[in-house]
Amino acid sequence: MSSTRLLRPAAGLLSTTSRRAHPAQCSRVYEAARQAHTTSRALSIASRSPRPTIPSAASAFGPPGNSNGGARRSIFIQTESTPNADALKFLPNHRVVPPEVATPFIEYLSPRSTIAPPHPSPLAAQLMNIDGVTAVFYGADFITVTKAADANWAHIRPEIFSLITEAITAGQPLVNVVVRKEGDDGPPVEEDSLSYNENDSEVVGMIKELLETRIRPAIQEDGGDIEFRGFEDGFVNLKLRGACRTCDSSTVTLKNGIEGMLMHYIEEVKGVHQVMDQEEEIAIQEFAKFEEKLRAQKGPDAAPTTPGKGSLDSVPG
Repeated sequence: MSSTRLLRPAAGLLSTTSRRAHPAQCSRVYEAARQAHTTSRALSIASRSPRPTIPSAASAFGPPGNSNGGARRSIFIQTESTPNADALKFLPNHRVVPPEVATPFIEYLSPRSTIAPPHPSPLAAQLMNIDGVTAVFYGADFITVTKAADANWAHIRPEIFSLITEAITAGQPLVNVVVRKEGDDGPPVEEDSLSYNENDSEVVGMIKELLETRIRPAIQEDGGDIEFRGFEDGFVNLKLRGACRTCDSSTVTLKNGIEGMLMHYIEEVKGVHQVMDQEEEIAIQEFAKFEEKLRAQKGPDAAPTTPGKGSLDSVPG
C-alpha cells in the first residue's frame, strides 16, 4: 500500500465512510444530529442571561425613578472653603431647607436643638454626634459644618460626606416641620428678618432691601447668613450666622463691608452694631485674653491675630 493512501486526510476517510454507509442509516444519523443541535440551541437561548457588570461610580446610586421605586437618586456633593478655617460648606445639589419653612436658614448649635421643635433634623443630629463638630447650619441649598479649633478636617470630612449622602439617597427629609399646637411651650417659630413688614418705616425698608439684594448673597457664598435685629438711633443691629458667626474676620466684614455700604446708600445710617449671644460674648472675651497672653510672649511688636500669614501663631518667638 502506498504512503499516499496511508496519509489521506480525515476528511477523505469520513467522506469514504459516508459513501459506504446505507442511505437510510445516514438519514437517521443526520436527523438525530439535527434534533440534538436544535435542542441544544434552544436550551442555550433559554438559559442565556446578561453578563454581570460592576456598576460605575456615576450610577452607583441610580437615577431618579429607578427600579426600587425612586427612593434613591443621583447625588454629587461639592465642598467649598469659607473665610472661617473651622467651617466648611457642603453643596449636595439638593434642596436643604424645605420651601414651607418661613426662614431661609436653620442653625443648630447643640445636640438638643436638632431634636427640638419647630425644625428637628435627623441629619443634623447625626452630624452633631461626630466628634469635633460644634454647629450645623442649613441654607437653602447648602450645609455648613463648623468644627472645634483642635479638630482635624481629615478625620471629620469623610463622616460628613457619608452621612449627607446616605440621608439624601435614602430619600429621608432633612428637616421635619413640626406643627405646634396651641398651648405648647417652646421657642417661637423664626421668620425671615429681612422679609417685608408693612409696619416698617421707610428707612428700615431700605435697609432690609439693601441687605437682601446686595449683602445676603455674598454672605451666603461664604456659608453663612445675616439677621436683622433692628434700627436704633442711627445704628443697624445685625447678627451673623453660620460660618460667619465664629469667623475671626466677622468684625471686619461688618465694619468695612456692610457698614460702609449701608452708610453710602442710606444717609440715616450712622453705623452697624454686631449682636451676639451670651456664649459668643464669653468666647470673644476668652479669645481676647488669649491674644493678650500671646502678645506678651511674642513681644509688643507682634501683629494682631488674624487668619493666614502674619498671625501671632506664625510670628517667630
